[in-house]
Amino acid sequence: MLLIPLLLGWLSGWLVNYLADVLPFTHKISHPVCRACQTTVGWTDHLLFRNCTHCGKRRGPRTLLVQAVMTVVPVLLWIFPGQTLPFPLVLILLIYLAVVLVIDLEHRLILHPVSIAGAVLGLGIGIFLRCKQSFTYGITSTLLGGAAGFGIMLVFYFIGELFVKQMAKKRGLASDEVALGFGDVNLSGILGLLLGWRAIFACLFFAILAGGLVSLVIILGMLIAKKYKAFTAIPYAPFLILSAVYFLFL
Repeated sequence: MLLIPLLLGWLSGWLVNYLADVLPFTHKISHPVCRACQTTVGWTDHLLFRNCTHCGKRRGPRTLLVQAVMTVVPVLLWIFPGQTLPFPLVLILLIYLAVVLVIDLEHRLILHPVSIAGAVLGLGIGIFLRCKQSFTYGITSTLLGGAAGFGIMLVFYFIGELFVKQMAKKRGLASDEVALGFGDVNLSGILGLLLGWRAIFACLFFAILAGGLVSLVIILGMLIAKKYKAFTAIPYAPFLILSAVYFLFL
């Protein structure tokens, strides 16, 4: 029976890698392209992780890492099923969160089409999770969670934008950096739909705390190495996603 989650996990890893390779550049489902020479990569070559037939460019380590993680995790979830979601929904949710995480780590970008897909997924799963009490409560709690997640991070977005502008003006520097991307605001709304209005506050608190601690460590490391650079930003989606995964499954 383990062949089922192994196969589904392997296909999920390939799908995450494919979407992470394509969406940041085309913003749509399209044929995979070699990043080095922009030559179209055949589906078989992409599926089997072969080097580019035109320039010989190898696939990066991210490909194998994602493939390994997305193959192992479904097997663990199959062996140790949780009480929250059925296996197919868990797998779909993990694929989505993995795509968001990988793209944000590599490009510091959360695409609007990806956010729209996440909102639909979050709404459906959120209502499913909370409909055991009543359908009305499920819809209300889910929508309130989405509004709370979006609203809270929207406030932080404007505060961060104001802070960056004031610091740049004070230092006499021009900066196009943002303290918090609007994609993170959308992602917080999606996670609010998933978690509901009660859990989203704790989720955002832990994500903000973790992001702040990691940022402090990075700044201290840059200062020690004497390589500090003002307005250095880090991807924020990983902290939001890891916090949501903890509250959903752990």
